[in-house]
Parts: sequence; C-alpha cells; structure tokens
Amino acid sequence: MSRRVLVALAALSGVLALGTAQFSSATYTSQSGSTATVAASSDWTRPTVTLSAPATASGTASVTATATDAESGVASVQVQVRPAGGDWTTVCTQAGSRATCSYDTTAGADGTYEVRALATDAAGNTGTSDVARVTVVNRATVTLARPASVVRGDVTLAATASTSTATDAAVRIERSPAGAGTWTTVCGPLASPYSCSWATTGVANGSYDLRAVLVSGTTVLATSGTERVLVDNAAPAVTLTNPGTPLSGTRTFAATATDAHSGVAEVAVQYSSGSTWTTLCTATAAPWSCSADTRTVPNGTYSFRAVATDVASNSTTSAAVTGRVVSNVVSTVTLADPGAYLRGTVTLTASATTTGTIAKVVVQRSPAGAGTWTDVCTDTTAPYSCALDTRTLAEGAYDLRAVLTDTQGASVTSAVVTDRTVDNVAPRGYDVQTTNGGAPGRIDAGDTMSFTFSERIDLGSVLAGWDGSPVSVQGRVTDDWGFRNNTFQVVGRSATVRLGSVQLNEDFTILFGNTVNGTLSAETVTVDGVARTVVTIRIESSGGFGMTTVDSAAAMEWTPASGVTDLAGNPLDTAVVTERGPLDRDF
Repeated sequence: MSRRVLVALAALSGVLALGTAQFSSATYTSQSGSTATVAASSDWTRPTVTLSAPATASGTASVTATATDAESGVASVQVQVRPAGGDWTTVCTQAGSRATCSYDTTAGADGTYEVRALATDAAGNTGTSDVARVTVVNRATVTLARPASVVRGDVTLAATASTSTATDAAVRIERSPAGAGTWTTVCGPLASPYSCSWATTGVANGSYDLRAVLVSGTTVLATSGTERVLVDNAAPAVTLTNPGTPLSGTRTFAATATDAHSGVAEVAVQYSSGSTWTTLCTATAAPWSCSADTRTVPNGTYSFRAVATDVASNSTTSAAVTGRVVSNVVSTVTLADPGAYLRGTVTLTASATTTGTIAKVVVQRSPAGAGTWTDVCTDTTAPYSCALDTRTLAEGAYDLRAVLTDTQGASVTSAVVTDRTVDNVAPRGYDVQTTNGGAPGRIDAGDTMSFTFSERIDLGSVLAGWDGSPVSVQGRVTDDWGFRNNTFQVVGRSATVRLGSVQLNEDFTILFGNTVNGTLSAETVTVDGVARTVVTIRIESSGGFGMTTVDSAAAMEWTPASGVTDLAGNPLDTAVVTERGPLDRDF
C-alpha cells in the first residue's frame, strides 16, 4: 500500500475514535493513479421515547408514545404490553416519531399490566421508554340502591360497587330529566360506603332519572342502570265541604282535594273544640268523602277541617268550618192529623219527647208537595199546640209538619201530614138534569134526575149514614092544580133525603099528585175541571092515575135543602139553581 493511502486511513480512524456524530469523507489515490470517495455513519445514539398511558383502563384504552432522535431521526415507534413480569406483546407499530395505539384491555384478565414504547432511528438504534403500570378493570360493577318512587326534601342516595383491581375507584351519582340523558352530578366522587344526601328542593318538581357511575380518576369503569323518581315538593290543595249543623248519628264528610304532581294519597277529617285536633275519619280515594259515627264525639260545638296528604307526604290543612253542633240526643216529634179537610180555625197539636231538653216545637205548613215551609206557630212548653186560621190561607191542599229543636241546637222533624185541604167556601147547587128512559114528556120507568153540586159533598148529610151506594127511595110529584107548577122531591123510605125540591115548570100530574118508586145513588164526576158530587134518582115504576104527558119544553129550577155540607163541613148555599143547557120536555 502506498504511503498516501496509509495516511488517509489513519486520519479516518482518528475521527471515529473521537465519536463525533458527523459524516466525513476521505479521498485516496492509488499508485496506479485511480481515486475513490468513502462515506461512513457516525450515529451510535439511541432515540429518546416517552409514553402516555392511563393509570386505570377499561374497554379500549388509548396509549400514545412520542420519540425524538437528533441524528438520523426516528424511523418507527412500537408500543408493547405485558402482564407484570410476563412476556411483551406488541400492541401496534407506527412509522414516524409518534404512535397512538388503541389498546383492547378486554383481551386479558383484570389486573396490573406493564406498558412500554420502543423507538428505532434510521441508524437502527432502539430506545426504550420507562415502563408504565396500567390497572385494567373490565369486570367492575356498580349498582344504585332503588330510592322511593316519589321523593321530597332531602333524600339519601346509596350505591354499591365491586372491583378487584382499581383501589382508587370512586362513585359519582348523577341525575337527568326523565328520558333526556343530560346528566348532572348530584354528588361525588364518593369513597366507600358510596352514599350522599340529595336536596330535591334544588330542582324543579317532576320526573328524573338517577344513576351511579364508578370511576377511577377520569376513567369510567362501570355505570349502573337508571332509577326513575318523581320529585314532589309541592303541597296539595284541599277544602272541606260544610257538613251542616247539628250533626248526629252517622254522617258523611266530604272534601275537594287536588295535587299537581304525585297525587292525593288521603284526606283526613278532623274536629276540635279547642287547640287539639282529632281525626274523625279518613278518605283514601276520590271522591274524598268518609263516613263517621258522630256518637263517638261528645255532644257540643266543634270546628271541623280536612288535612290532605299527597303521595310524597306533603300535606295541607283546609280552612276550618266552625260552629258545628254535635248532638246525639234522641228526640221524637209527631204532628196529630187535623183531618183531611180544614176550615175556619183549626187546632194543630204535636207530641214531642227528648232525652235532652226541648227548646221549642214549631208547626209549619207548605203548599202540598212544594217543600217551602212557613211557620204557623211556635210553642216552648207542653202540650205543644196552636191555632191555625185557615181563612188566612188560599183555598187548596197543604202539607203540615212539626219541628223539635233541643237546647243543643239539634232538631228533628216529624213525618209530614200530606194533602190536607183548606176549604172555607160554601158549596152550592150547580145543575139539575133529567134523561128520558120511556115516553117523551112523561114520567116513566127508566127516567133519571141528577143533582150536581159545585164540589164534593158529605153524602151523610144528604142521607144519614149514606156512602153513595144505591138505596131505594120514592119520587113525589105534587100538582099545582093545573097551573104548570108541579114540584118533584126525593123522599126516603125511612130517613129524610136532603135534596130539596125541583120546580118542573110543567104539568106532569093532575089533581092530587103522584108517587113513583126509584133508586138513589151518588158518584164523583169531574165537570168543567172540578170534582163534583152528582146524586141521581132513577125512576123504577110509572106513576099511577093522573100522570100526564107534556108537550112543551121548560127549564127546571132546583132549590137545594139546608143541612147539607161539603167534606170540610161548610153548609150548602140553598140558592135556586136553574137547569143548564137546551130546554127539553123530558122529565
């Protein structure tokens, strides 16, 4: 070798011995006169690499490695993982100076794993990061204890959690408007025993979802199922219906109650005679009413109120209904029946008894069936009676009753005496009519004469003991000696018949008059819209010698008899009654 070549090689060795990271060149010339250029690498330094990995991981974790190399530059970065003390497994290899790997932690068991990064530069030098320890937790559980479905005020929330590896695990409890999925932390992170108090007054009334979240730092290890609750911090509204006064026996107490959120659970009716309230009965369903035996409450004056409680246990008290009297004194009152028909001044008498003390007995009247009662009189001592002047009342039907009031203010009402007729108008004759049953213009068998009164008549005043059933009588025709002024009268067989006389205004008999047999009966007939008594005699036999046949028509005139009365006892007006309707010549 020539000396010139040796010198060049010696210089190159000196440079390498210095270890400087640079490139150098040497040119040599052989003796033959040819030349060459030689290039040599001077990068013997490993790259530097750092690793970013979570302390706790679950599911797929993100691991990032970053490398630097000042000489030849980083060619690739590799991330590896192994169980503590085990063999390394490559997670990913990426070209360049940075690698971000997705690490599937579910492939292995929960526990502690070691993670490292390897960086290789262009010169083939490899640098290794510090080893990071990652706790893998994929089998952790967290459960939120089920709270009440409806809550109010401060509510205790509790959770249970299980993890075998994450020693720093904590629980966070969260809320969201029902179904919205927008979660807000209620409390946490919480260390065991994972419970806290939720002040529900800090949120609007309504439905919410609750859940528990198990975390390690910022890593979510597990999430519980959701529990839905209704927050109700608003009290219901309630009003007690006035139960009336006095109160006795078993009574129904009613209230109106509403609640906008959880709903009304119950309404309690309470009573008090001072400052202490006692529950009388409780309603647990709408309509909000309950029955109570007031005999369990001492007689006296009380206030009553209703207390409504909703499902969340919010409660409201109604305004009190005051001055209600409880009186369970046993009282009875009866009004004596004054009769079906009333006229003039009538005495009304009531019988009254009580286990307490009678304050008064009031007799009242009302138009029949109307139920509009007017006091007739008031009596405070026995015998309880008073006079009713029926002439101050309009004619018609009336109901009567008596009301007993005791010194406690309790009252009891008698049975109603119904449809008692006030009648102060005298009856009168209304019409007299005949019908022909034989020869026209002649008194024959089959003829009838009917006497119609203005109203219903007491038939016993017409014929003693008579009820209107057919009875045998006689008809007597009296002659006026040829002056067309015959009269007709009904004559009883053994008792007087008070029907008066009828002027026939025709000549049906001559000389001494005549007598015919007949049957007398009575009925009630509605005439012109008024119920009237009609008494009828039916001729059963023809007259004897002297009966004649008339040719001309005439109007009969009836003079009623005195001594006849209507059902109220008013005496009959005996004014003459002229036959109504067209004139005829029939008897």
